[in-house]
Amino acid sequence: MTERIYSQLVRTSGGQQDSGDRKTERDVPANGLRLIAANALQNIGDQVVNAGTVLPWLLSALGAPVGLVGLLVPIRESGSLLPQAALSPRIRQRRQRKWVWVAGAALQAAATAAMAVAAATLAGVTAGVAILLALALFAFGRALCSISSKDVMARTIPKGQRGQINGISTLTSGIAAVTIGLGIRLLAGDEAGVSALALLLGSAALTWVAGLLIYMTVREPAAETTPREESPGWWHESWQLLTTDAPFRRFVVMRTLLFVSALSPPFLVTLAVEQGTGGLSGLGLFVIAQGLARMIGGRYFGRLADRSSRRLMTWGALLAAVLISTVLLFDTLTEVGAVLWVYSLGYFLLALIHTGVRVGRKTYVVDMASADQVTQYVAVSNTLMGVLLLLTGGVNAALALLGVQVALAFLAVLGFVGYFVGRTLPEVGVRG
Repeated sequence: MTERIYSQLVRTSGGQQDSGDRKTERDVPANGLRLIAANALQNIGDQVVNAGTVLPWLLSALGAPVGLVGLLVPIRESGSLLPQAALSPRIRQRRQRKWVWVAGAALQAAATAAMAVAAATLAGVTAGVAILLALALFAFGRALCSISSKDVMARTIPKGQRGQINGISTLTSGIAAVTIGLGIRLLAGDEAGVSALALLLGSAALTWVAGLLIYMTVREPAAETTPREESPGWWHESWQLLTTDAPFRRFVVMRTLLFVSALSPPFLVTLAVEQGTGGLSGLGLFVIAQGLARMIGGRYFGRLADRSSRRLMTWGALLAAVLISTVLLFDTLTEVGAVLWVYSLGYFLLALIHTGVRVGRKTYVVDMASADQVTQYVAVSNTLMGVLLLLTGGVNAALALLGVQVALAFLAVLGFVGYFVGRTLPEVGVRG
């Protein structure tokens, strides 16, 4: 029955287990379903602990200063990326990396529960600081899950199926986002109460508990370990990988240029607000739009990624750049009138493109590395992204002082350049 269910969800033809281990091959359907379930539960929780929608709303409702609200995204994103290269040598000393994911999920559950308690009992600056501290712990737990999940997938799931598993998990999170967004709009109305959001956070903490219980049952083959005394240090390893591995270096450049789809959505919302069509009442609307994008794109982009994750990233960069350019042209030529519809549609399309980009880059980095290289590839690229995200975000924030349009134009340029860089990347999928 497990094999039948898995075959209904994932197309298994064309893939082959890298290890050649028959026992590992027999475990693929069961492991695949466990990974789908655990990742889906984690993604459901992520829709609640969202630094771009729910958490800013919560801090505003608690009366926290705007400056603290501005720290949410940097702490959430960079905090989960920066530690990964330093963590990589320690993780490679473990024969089974699934326990690293379990530990990360436990930290995220504890941090989310702490946010719920802070929301229910504190207010003002104290509440804001407490939630930011909990978010930093959450980001560290996320780093552990991120670096270990791709390693476990590389050892348990063959090429040609990994993108589909990522896509199905994304689809599930999209359904959850739509449900959460509708709940906020229908039950809480225009003013989502703090108590309702605190309860929502408490419920989200349970999704990580359920996820780690499922992940514990994954049958992961023992990995070769790197003895601590033989490790030259994470900084040396990272620099050596970046300077000697040309395909990996090009992937890092490409991933930086893909910031076009990650950093643009908040500026689209800002444009709408400047035109008088946005506001706090839009929380549910934007959560729904993001969820619909994941629902529509999850499985479809997963299958495209298994055919060619390189093409998915390349065309994603181009489409994001064209979309942003179209919105900027509309903003220049049009009066207020139908702006609400245009920006809402633009936000949805950009979220859809970003869904494809995320699935593509996650699949590409796993497929480009051998099983023993995955942890290092993921860790080094994510740490570099943490640094580059801070630098790019800083430049973009400075450009935004000249106008939101200037910041968006800068991101569109990144996307156009990303299209040409993507065309130079090697194919790594089983179908090429």
